Parts: sequence; structure tokens; C-alpha cells
Amino acid sequence: MARSPLLLVPNLITIARIGAIIPIVALVMSGDTTLRLMALILYIVAAASDWLDGYLARAWDQYSPLGRMLDPIADKLLVGILIAALAWDGSLSAWDMIPVCAILFREFFISGLREFLGNAKVVLNVTGLAKWKTTIQLVSLAVVLLERIVPSLGLVSDLLLWLAGILTVWTGWQYLRASWPHLSAETK
Repeated sequence: MARSPLLLVPNLITIARIGAIIPIVALVMSGDTTLRLMALILYIVAAASDWLDGYLARAWDQYSPLGRMLDPIADKLLVGILIAALAWDGSLSAWDMIPVCAILFREFFISGLREFLGNAKVVLNVTGLAKWKTTIQLVSLAVVLLERIVPSLGLVSDLLLWLAGILTVWTGWQYLRASWPHLSAETK
């Protein structure tokens, strides 16, 4: 008997990652250092689950269309909503908003592009660099979270955030280039 995609362990992990976003943001927005540390720990677990769900899906051959759809959404929700919370609580400077806006723009744009091309049965496969981009985004936001607890990490968090922004723009450009023939084709 086939199992429901909702009950596949990799999908349950992805759903848990989505569910962890609200407590992480609530802990960040509390303003309390101890609660921020708890947010950081929960965030690291949620971010690591991105690797774990993919590993288990491959190891246990538990692929599903639901998982392929939910996994990138979970990543974008985790990154995007945490960015909003960090901007709200002042953890991000005006200069940080440059890579942050680049990250948010690319994530929304490429998601829309994938949806548009999906209607034309065109698939933009995830590249290795795009996987690294997600990892650097997740790590950079962890360091931004930690910066309030360990202020000497300011330069490191800035550099990682800018690296994430640059990789995000670069991978967005790669996807746009790959999709250009489908976007510029004449319709009949």
C-alpha cells in the first residue's frame, strides 16, 4: 500500500521546518538574549533539517512531488521571514539591506519564473551553486543572530551576508539565462 506523501519522513521534516519559523521569530523579537540564543539553536536545527530531509529522501528513496514543492518553499520562508524579523529588531544595518533585498528579490523572482516555466513544462534544475547559495544564506543568518550575543562577529556576519547576496544574484542570473530561450520564444 502506498503511503501518503504527507507521512513520508523527509516531508514531515520539511513541514516541521516550516512550523519552526514562528517560534524562531517570536524568540528573536522578544529582545531577550537568552531567548535569542534559544532562537539560534532552534534555527540551526531547522536549517540543518534542510540537509537531513534531502539526505533521507535520497537514502530511503522517498521522493514525492509534495516534497519537491515544499522543500524550496520551506527554505525561502525560513530565510525571508527571519530576514524580516532581523530587520525589525535592528540586527540588520542599512548597508545589510542591499544583500538582503537582492536575496529577497531573487527568491521571489526565480520562484515566479519556475512557476511560469512549469506551465510550459520547462524545468529549471537546481544547480550545485544554488545549493551552496542556500547554505551560505542559512549560515549568514545564523551569524547575524549570534552577533547580538557575540558582538565581535559583526564583520564576519557582514561578509557572510554579502557573500550570500552575491551568490544569490549570480545563481538568479544563471537561472534567468537558462530560461531566456523559453521566455523570448514567440508564442503562436
